[in-house]
Amino acid sequence: MNDTLTIGKYQFSSRLILGTGKYPSMQVMQDAHAASGAEMVTVAIRRINLDDPTGKTMLDYIDRNKLRILPNTAGCYSAKDAVLTAQLARELLETDLIKLEVIGDPQTLHPDARETLAAAEQLIADGFTVLPYIGDDPVVCKQLEELGCAAVMPLAAPIGSGLGVCNPYTIRIIKERANVPVIVDAGVGTASDAAIAMELGVDALLMNTGIAAAKDPILMAHAMKNAVVAGRQAFLAGRMEKRLYANASSPMQNLISTTQSGM
Repeated sequence: MNDTLTIGKYQFSSRLILGTGKYPSMQVMQDAHAASGAEMVTVAIRRINLDDPTGKTMLDYIDRNKLRILPNTAGCYSAKDAVLTAQLARELLETDLIKLEVIGDPQTLHPDARETLAAAEQLIADGFTVLPYIGDDPVVCKQLEELGCAAVMPLAAPIGSGLGVCNPYTIRIIKERANVPVIVDAGVGTASDAAIAMELGVDALLMNTGIAAAKDPILMAHAMKNAVVAGRQAFLAGRMEKRLYANASSPMQNLISTTQSGM
């Protein structure tokens, strides 16, 4: 099935984007990335360890022949810091892609909508392909799209919570109104969460903790891959109408005419 995900000038066959944090080891991270079928991974620029005695950083463990890197501004609490971090990422990685995160509350890690809008406007003017992490707010998502963001990334639940899609109706509203890809970011805990999110019609999922914190991250990555595909296919197929009462799987209509025709 030719079902390409287009984000700005970039195209992907996979609709699953992975993170790079919280894995028990770099080897497990690499194996999970491979098992997921993902074609893009996100890296927190402010959290790259430059003091590793081996001289390696997170970037050395990512196969850039197979995976496109989506740098992010995690850890930023103001538009000013996010813009600076994005500019550093562009210099380091030679990419215009940026996942914009501007946090407003250190306990819930919910985004600051005002600062996110301000940073997005500056970054778009500076030539970035901006994918903003934001709350499941249809108004703010539309404002970000109108600024020129290449996608919007509403949360399903707080980062790392694994609660699944807490507000499916607002996610549906965001998707129905959007003219850019909608990528659910944060809160997906298991494969059923991923399938539910994709069945709402969103274009892709970004997840990290749901895979990295699983007892078997590699197996969970494979499960998430299958769930994203299944959820997308179910959405495209169009589910049956929900009914209050039973509807026989083997209808009784036309039985008489069928019997008579065989006499």
